[in-house]
Amino acid sequence: MKPAAFEFRRASTVEEAVEQLTELGDDAKLLAGGQSLVPMMNFRLVRPSALVDINGITALQYAERSGEGLRIGALTPHRWVELLEDPEVLKSFGVLKRAARWVGHYPIRTQGTFGGSIAHADPSAEWCVLALLLDAEVVAVGPRGRRVITAADFFRGFLDTALEPDEIVTKVQFPKVNKAAYMKFPNPASRYALVGVFVSKRSSEIRVAVTGAGANGVFRVTAFEEALKKRFGAKSLEGMTVPADGMASDIHGSAEYRAHLIGVLARRAVAAAG
Repeated sequence: MKPAAFEFRRASTVEEAVEQLTELGDDAKLLAGGQSLVPMMNFRLVRPSALVDINGITALQYAERSGEGLRIGALTPHRWVELLEDPEVLKSFGVLKRAARWVGHYPIRTQGTFGGSIAHADPSAEWCVLALLLDAEVVAVGPRGRRVITAADFFRGFLDTALEPDEIVTKVQFPKVNKAAYMKFPNPASRYALVGVFVSKRSSEIRVAVTGAGANGVFRVTAFEEALKKRFGAKSLEGMTVPADGMASDIHGSAEYRAHLIGVLARRAVAAAG
C-alpha cells in the first residue's frame, strides 16, 4: 500500500519546525528517520495531513557528557550511539552502546533516530525502556517554550506520550549510571524482543525490568530486585523464575517459554553489569 496524500515541508531549525507544526495543525507529523512513521503511513495506520522533515536540523545530532550525566540529541542516529568510544562516556553509560546493537537491523540503526524512537513510544523499544528505568529526562520545545519532562511522566502508554502536537523533542538527558546491562532475545525476522531484560544498580537501588514478555508492556520483577539487594550477582538469581501467568503467548513463544527466558536473561544481564 501507499500513504494517503499529505503536504510536505522542511525545517532547518527547531524554531522553524515548531512554527510549521503550529501552522499545519494537530494532524501534522515530524519526519526524522521515518523508520516507524513511514511503514505506518504505508499501511494507512496513520494519515497525517502534513509532514515536516527535520533531518536538516544537524544541531540535534550529538551524544556528549553533561556534568556526570549524558545528553543525546534527538536526531542522533542509533548507529552513533552504537559507535560511542569516549572512555569517560562508556565508563558510566556503556549500557547504551551495548543496547544499541539490539535496535532493529543495520539500515534501521543508520537511519532511525534516538529522539524519534522516544517520541514514538513503542514499549518494546530499547531507548524507551532504558529512558524509563534510568530516570532520563526528555526535553521538548514548543510555542509555549521549553519543557523538561521525566521519562515516567513522558510515557503514558502504548504509542502515547505527554508530547503536545506542536512540540518537538530536542534531546534526552541521562543521569549517571553505576552498573547496568540489557539482554534481549529477539525475533530473528522483526528483531522485536520476545523477551528483553534490563538490570541497573545505582547506589543501593536495584531495578530489574522486562519488555516483550508481558501482555501490558514493560514491568518490574520485584522478587529479582530483592534477591539482588542482598548480593548483586548472577548466583543470587539461580533457581528463581517468574510466574507464566500474565506472560504473552503467541506463535513466537509460549508464556512458559518467555517466563523461562526472563530468568536466563536476567542472570546474564547481572553478570554483564558486573
